[in-house]
Amino acid sequence: MKYALKLLASAALAATLFAAPSRAEDVKAGDLVISQAWSRATPGGAKIAGGYLTIENKGSAPDRLVGGSGDIAGKVEVHEMAMNNGVMTMRALDKGLAIEPGKTVKLAPGGYHLMMFDLKGPLKQGDKVPVTLQFEKAGKVTLSLDVQGVGAQAPGGMDHSGHMDMKK
Repeated sequence: MKYALKLLASAALAATLFAAPSRAEDVKAGDLVISQAWSRATPGGAKIAGGYLTIENKGSAPDRLVGGSGDIAGKVEVHEMAMNNGVMTMRALDKGLAIEPGKTVKLAPGGYHLMMFDLKGPLKQGDKVPVTLQFEKAGKVTLSLDVQGVGAQAPGGMDHSGHMDMKK
């Protein structure tokens, strides 16, 4: 009986470990550290999707996220959502997104984000979608977006929607 309980407990622990959502690996590019790269699943036929991530500049010089690309999309742009006179607006950041030295910038739903246009197929929960980011100084950086559920607000189900501001 004791053996059966130990076996059952071990199996339950293993199931918990393997069922946990996988986390994107941190990617380093020069003085930048990119983490928590993710996207939401899209319904079939959707032609756009958002990409979200965190960029930390550990250096002493600013850098700038100026664009991106990926086989999944015809075009990848850096966008910003903001409230203007009570109306939510979205616009491309033609000059890119500044990543100041010693600062962390979060790309998250409702704020800065990657906008992927002309999707070649649906993003499915559990997939890892490779994209290449283009930085002014750090150059091209390839990473994978972990595809979460359709309504996800943050990777792994953690809601960080209130943390879109830049931190020291």
